[in-house]
Amino acid sequence: MAGVTASALTTEGRPAPSAAKGPRPTGPAGGVLAGLARIRWGRGTVLLVAGLYFLVPIATTLWFTVDNSPQGFSLDAYRQIFTVPGLWPALQLSLLLAAGTIVLVYLLLIPAVVAVRLGSQKLRTVVELTCTLPLVVPTIALTAGISDVLRWCNDNLAPTPFYATFLYAQNANFPVVLLLAYVVMALPLAYRTLDAGMRALDVRTLLEAAQNNGAGRTRAIVSVILPNLRSAMLNTAFITLALVLGEFTVASILGYVPFAVWIVNGNSAGQGPVTVAVSIVSLLLTWVLLLVLSIGSERRNRAQSTH
Repeated sequence: MAGVTASALTTEGRPAPSAAKGPRPTGPAGGVLAGLARIRWGRGTVLLVAGLYFLVPIATTLWFTVDNSPQGFSLDAYRQIFTVPGLWPALQLSLLLAAGTIVLVYLLLIPAVVAVRLGSQKLRTVVELTCTLPLVVPTIALTAGISDVLRWCNDNLAPTPFYATFLYAQNANFPVVLLLAYVVMALPLAYRTLDAGMRALDVRTLLEAAQNNGAGRTRAIVSVILPNLRSAMLNTAFITLALVLGEFTVASILGYVPFAVWIVNGNSAGQGPVTVAVSIVSLLLTWVLLLVLSIGSERRNRAQSTH
């Protein structure tokens, strides 16, 4: 009994730290309390300021779309989304351009990152520099260069059989020239995303294991490497989609009307609440898509870890 009393008390007669704290909560409640205890005031302040920085503008924008001064609260701006002229052709054009950009980015960068991973360091340097160059060139300068090239082609290709192809590349229903510009603009972020996903894989071991089981090199890459690169490919597609939907400068200067250009033109034409409502809906859809991709990636990682 004396031994128990001495161990429970300090030399000053006070309870020992473990005894003073009492039993720690266990279970889900204990985990929540432990997580709350780790939050510092500084971290909470930063998160609060960041949340207000993003949420306050969105909340005021939402209020602008639902506040009708004579009538009060109104959802007319959201009801008119389905009937406003020009929206669906602009959105369809942006989605087609986004799909084409994603496909071309995959065709260009997936073989490049595989070759870089399996090749030499010199090849990595060349590919990284090439994909980083669009960050150095301003968008307005890129657009000015494209305009000069189009002007030169119009002056010099008119008597040649290539003039029909040149005109087709500028078709307003699907402008190939705008598609190529988007591919160039998407290269830096897309390459970094795919390269990060490729670095997380032991490509040589996977490739050798597939080849030891009788698969050729191409089949091993398609059936073994690419499925493990699925998360990086989804992230690349999402980044490219966001870039194409939000790009305004190149399309506006070249004279096309995709989604972003339509929003600006709608605001200038007196359809402000409707175009802002469309922007909010597109923002929410983007968030939902990002949340779905994040949840799917987490479930896939958990399934792979359990196996």
